[in-house]
Order: sequence, then C-alpha cells, then structure tokens
Amino acid sequence: MKRYSVELEAGEREALAAMTRKGSHRSRKVINALVLLNCDEGEFNERRTTGGAIAGVLRISARRVDRVKKRFVEDGLDAALGGRQGRRAKYLRKADGEFEARLVALSCGDPPEGRAQWSLRLLADRAVELGYIDSVSHETVRRVPKKNALKPWRRVGWVIPPRRNADFAAGMERVLDVYRRPYDANFPVVCMDETPRQLIGETRTPVPPAPGRAAREDYEYRRLGTCNVFMATEPLAGRRQTKVTERRTKTDWARFLRDIAAQYPDATRITLVMDNLNTHRPGALYETFEPAEAKALWDRFEFVHTPKHGSWLNVAEVELNVMIRQCLNRRIDSIDTLRAEVAAWQAARDRIQAKVNWQFTTDDARVKLKRLYPTFDDVTLVARARLR
Repeated sequence: MKRYSVELEAGEREALAAMTRKGSHRSRKVINALVLLNCDEGEFNERRTTGGAIAGVLRISARRVDRVKKRFVEDGLDAALGGRQGRRAKYLRKADGEFEARLVALSCGDPPEGRAQWSLRLLADRAVELGYIDSVSHETVRRVPKKNALKPWRRVGWVIPPRRNADFAAGMERVLDVYRRPYDANFPVVCMDETPRQLIGETRTPVPPAPGRAAREDYEYRRLGTCNVFMATEPLAGRRQTKVTERRTKTDWARFLRDIAAQYPDATRITLVMDNLNTHRPGALYETFEPAEAKALWDRFEFVHTPKHGSWLNVAEVELNVMIRQCLNRRIDSIDTLRAEVAAWQAARDRIQAKVNWQFTTDDARVKLKRLYPTFDDVTLVARARLR
C-alpha cells in the first residue's frame, strides 16, 4: 500500500488531544484520533510511532491505520475521523408533494367502473393515465397511503346521521342527558337491544388445533333456522339480562319487558333506552297482556328512544358486540345450546361486574357533531328562500 504521511497543524493536534481526553464521542472516532496523533510526522509531534506499534497498542489492524492516514491525506481531517462518505448516485424523487396530494385525492374518490375498490396497482396505473407522473410502481404508491394513514381498500360499516337535523339533535341530547343521571336504585337506567342469530350446524367434524396448526372447520355447513337474542344492561350497576327467543315480535318484546320489570321489584320507575323500532311501542303490551296488567307494566317504565340513525347511542349495543365477539362468534346448531352459552357468558360477565364507562356528553356533541345542529343562519336562509 502507498505510504501516506500525516502532518498535523498545532490547532489540529490540540483538537484531537482534547477529543481523546474528554467529551462524549464514538469509540471509532476516538481511535481514529489516536491513530492520527501517533502517526503525526509534523514539527509539533515530539514522539513518532510506527503503524505496527500503533495497531498493537490500540488492538486494531495495521490496514485500518493505513486507511485512516489515506483518508486524512486525500479528504481531510473530518473524513479521517468519521469515515469516508458513500459516493452513491443521487436520484431525483418521483413522488413529490404535488403527486402525493393528487394520489390521496384520487384514492378518496370513486374507483373506476367495474371495480369495487382501489388497489395499489390500480392507483399506479390510473395516476399514469391521468398524467400525474410518467411512470410509477405500485411500491412507490404504497408509501403514500401509508404515510397519510389512508386505506382506500377498507370499508367500515358506520351509521351516518343526517346533517342539520333538529329531530336527531333533540333525540341525541335527550339520551345523553339520561346517561348523566347518577346511580339511583329507585330509578335505574337500563339499555335494551336485540340481535338476530343464525343456527348453523357442521356437516363434517372440525379438526381441533394442535401445535403449529390452527383449528380447521369445513366451508360447508347446514342452516338450521334463526333465533333472536334480547339484551338489557344497566351500565352503572354492571349487570345485564339476556333472553333467547325463537322470534322477534311485539309479543316477545313485551314479555322481555315483563322480565326486566321483575328484576327491579323495588324500583319506582325504570328508564329504558332502546332503538326506535316498530315493535318497541306501548301498544305491544296491550296486544300481549290484559289491559290492567299492560297499563301497570307501562307505568313502571319511562321509554327513551334513540333517534333514527343514532343506534350507536344505545349502550346495549356495546354489550351485544362484546357478547358476539366473546361467545357467539362460532357455529351453534341449536337454540338450547345457544341459550346455555349465553347464560354462561352472562353469569361470568355479571360476576366481574363489567361496566360501560360512557364519556360522550352533550357538550362534546355540540362541538364534535356541530354539523348535525341546524343553525339560526340556516333557518333564516331557508325562510328567505321560501318567501322568494
């Protein structure tokens, strides 16, 4: 290897010496500084050491000593201390800010005819067709949605309430006011909901899981009918009541209401929050029971209906989703088995007194859901338009 001569100036020696004595530096940089100090052949170095001796003391290879000296002579002190920077070719970035903005807007729009959703390859091809870029791979496109937390290929079911709807705002605020009531055993707040379920049987015996193998079930199944699961929950008390019925009629709902009333024999009045379905009407009580019993049962309840498109305001939906995920997310072939499983789930859930901590308030709604409230200016504009 060509011999390189290291000659340090006074200021360089002082800086290297200070680096080796104090401060926090990487070990690689300190070792390179020691190499330069000991290899200095200038007038400011009184002691000169050979490369082999330096390598032996610092426990590095002689080849490394030669590389440090070479970088110092060819590229300067900083390169000798930190190592030579890579000389890879620099490429211009294709996906600039304008391209990313156009791609985000494209992915948020409707997909082409014949496609249900956007894919990465479809977005890349469409961007080239529209002239956003000359050419681009789907891997380059993939980084744009990821960077912007966008997943155009996913669809999530959501209840979208209407805009500027006074009836919805009024119904929502009434439910939220009910949830603000403190716990009172004489006036409990109970939420009620129901869900239909299919009874599904296996055509072949499933394969149980084993180490390194997931459980397997056949794609073929037998449909053995349907049933309905009623759910009533008292969020502040951490208890719930379930009932599995063959159908979901007015009569079934009225009888479930009687079961709820029986759970609160000492309560003065029960506030019942439920969806605004056609079966959830006081008339169902008179179609099921004698007038005296129907009236007595009706007087024990205060019905509070969630507004249309506002079923998410019903806390019972939270409990139903937990029950489906923990208990009913499988194939169950008979209503008797379903009743036993739901009863076991309810007992375990009541044992730990699982509660729902509802935090959404009317003040939050007026800020976050401001679009749902009709403003005075909107009413004025509508009145003026009618006068015209």
